Amino acid sequence: MNDQLQTIAIDGGGTRCRVAGGFGERRHVIEVGSANVSTDLDGSISEILRGLEKLASDLGISLSELERVPAYIGLAGASWPDIATKVAGKLPFDHVRVEDDRRSAARGAFGHDDGILVHCGTGSFQLMQRAGRITLAGGWGPVLGDEASAQWVGRKALTAVLRVCDGLKPASPLIEQLHEKFGPPGDIVAYAGTASPADFGAIARYVTAAAGRKDRIAIEILQDGADHIMTELRSLGWSQGLPLMLTGGIAGHYAGYLEFPMQSALAQPKGQPIDGALSLAQEFAEELSLCSV
Repeated sequence: MNDQLQTIAIDGGGTRCRVAGGFGERRHVIEVGSANVSTDLDGSISEILRGLEKLASDLGISLSELERVPAYIGLAGASWPDIATKVAGKLPFDHVRVEDDRRSAARGAFGHDDGILVHCGTGSFQLMQRAGRITLAGGWGPVLGDEASAQWVGRKALTAVLRVCDGLKPASPLIEQLHEKFGPPGDIVAYAGTASPADFGAIARYVTAAAGRKDRIAIEILQDGADHIMTELRSLGWSQGLPLMLTGGIAGHYAGYLEFPMQSALAQPKGQPIDGALSLAQEFAEELSLCSV
């Protein structure tokens, strides 16, 4: 590419990490594996470095040239300053800003406009942007949070299998399918003890497919997730007239389970989190430019 590389932007989550080079109005984006620094810091850094090496190769420049470009990084799990500082210290950039992935998600979805966002991928969070101020909820990881996320749905599905085995609820085709795949209760418990959030998240596709076939237990799980979403949105201050956006792999499956006023407020995001990260990277580069004057 002949244009000058102006910015680097990275958006990383539990499923994938996108690394982008910004050339003004154009960008070059590559994708690598998951980058959630709260669940796997070293693995996330490894994926980011792999992505940077591939980006440099694609652009036909050296890695050292890439490292001199201002970089904005939005990562799942980088919710505290000490983690963000640790991540920045492990990366080779001369100028870098590390934050969690929620701000870039908001910028990508809304730009500078008002709106409310529900993100349900491998993890989950909700946020409201109003008059330039962002209010956040969730995003606390698979142990203490991430309700309605794909990994939450996967865990709920395996829990339902165990409850059927205990005779506490009747089986359904979904339960029979998961029982056949994962085996008896002992095998399920052993699997869950070592499964990653992404492993649990992969089970969610069985639930969403079964819900489409009107499976009773699958519908119960998705309704539980939608109920949590609605509770969180009310707590954030959602009101009719405020656009509501669902992002992430499983989020759209909750649309039909929301109450009608929320369904009627659903809108398409303006862009993706990587678009937001690129916008924030440009702002960071402009700040650096002003500081150097």
